[in-house]
Amino acid sequence: MSLFRRKSLDRVTEHEEGRRLVPTLGWPHLVALGIGAIVGTGIYTLIGVGANLAGPAVLLSFLVAGIVCACAALAYAEMATMMPAAGSAYTYSYIVLGEVLAWIVGWSLILEYSLVVSAVAVGWSGYAVGFLQGVGIDLPTALTVGPHAGGALNLPAVLIVFAVAGLLIAGTRESATLNAALVVVKILALGVFVAIALPHFDATRLDPFMPFGFAKTMGADGVERGVMAAAAIIFFAFYGFDAISTAAEETKNPARDLSIGIVGSMIGCTVIYMLVALAAVGAMNYTVFAQSPEPLALIMRELGQGTAAKIVAGAAVVALPTVLLAFLYGQSRVFFVMSRDGLLPRGLSTVSPRTGTPIRTTLFTAVFVAALAGVARLDEIAALANAGTLAAFVAVAACMLILRRREPNRARIFRTPMAWLVGPVAIGGCLYLFVSLPVRTQLWFALWNVIGLLAYFAYARRNSVLAKAQDA
Repeated sequence: MSLFRRKSLDRVTEHEEGRRLVPTLGWPHLVALGIGAIVGTGIYTLIGVGANLAGPAVLLSFLVAGIVCACAALAYAEMATMMPAAGSAYTYSYIVLGEVLAWIVGWSLILEYSLVVSAVAVGWSGYAVGFLQGVGIDLPTALTVGPHAGGALNLPAVLIVFAVAGLLIAGTRESATLNAALVVVKILALGVFVAIALPHFDATRLDPFMPFGFAKTMGADGVERGVMAAAAIIFFAFYGFDAISTAAEETKNPARDLSIGIVGSMIGCTVIYMLVALAAVGAMNYTVFAQSPEPLALIMRELGQGTAAKIVAGAAVVALPTVLLAFLYGQSRVFFVMSRDGLLPRGLSTVSPRTGTPIRTTLFTAVFVAALAGVARLDEIAALANAGTLAAFVAVAACMLILRRREPNRARIFRTPMAWLVGPVAIGGCLYLFVSLPVRTQLWFALWNVIGLLAYFAYARRNSVLAKAQDA
């Protein structure tokens, strides 16, 4: 049995009855899904983590991460419109690179999506606890943070994961509609922050601009800092657009709507990020908010804007679940497709005839990520999630370039401009960001994939639908 057997591109939309997702989404849902995923923990919480690693030069960190993600987004748009099926980078890799590489990409996506949901749940919990304290409600520390911070369980993080999972189970279109409404709330809150913080901008707060240098370096305290070290972490803030590609099978007009959703949400969110980051580091010295779990609300309070702080914190409490929804949605769909292909137990890939959603994979995902969110640290989760995403982005850009060579005459509804520049920039940028991740993160990622390959050879290789078709 070949390790590199490939699925047929011509049959990518053919699926068994009872294992086919229902197309219910239009481009407004996809744009909202992308913005909901991208604008979230990265700007509401990770801006503090990034500032701690890069100082005011966190602005450059956002720019570097944004450029790399923009190139990857263009590759995704081309591949998604060519292959309008669920599974995102996993599906593209199965068709272009072969089964074992697709497994590695899918295994990495499971890591990415699961850890992102966990990290966002932890970030949401920080804002929720801060918001409740602002209105006079103090929750016990034991139930609001994990063991690393002196608590026992981050109960708010666990509860929000299950709440979002329940919404997804209820129906994809219903979830997407509520998501769109919450995205509007989130953007308005960031607008309030920028409008208040920007008039307090003081250029002296940007000096020294790059206190820890550009490349990743080890500090005296044992922490790896620098612009690229921060970029490798806050890269987490940009990559929500790949969740859109997992919705391809549930999109009513994928040829048009997928490219609009992916590229449109990426451009809009890059502008939003740069404005908010500039307002934050210009309004207050980065050392004040670098360690805060709710940096934007903290800046508002330090500026004497208590009401605005409550608005920002309240909006985060209401709207950060849009990120949870997008990534929990994406993870369940990747899990679903890998199960449908036989690489994971086939019983997980059934679709509810009533709601049209894969209930079993959604529930399993919720249990796993809620357990992580209850005890894990935000910075460590984000770094490891980034490793999985970077692997997927490299695979998608490589798939685009390989197909350009292998099938140059195949119809491409969306063609990536300057593909032979954009593709290598995406691949090289992702590899550099991966090298800039903490060494411990790289080792954990390697261990994750060793476990994944053991699972592949023990189960997936002989149970895949392609393997059984060849043996028949």
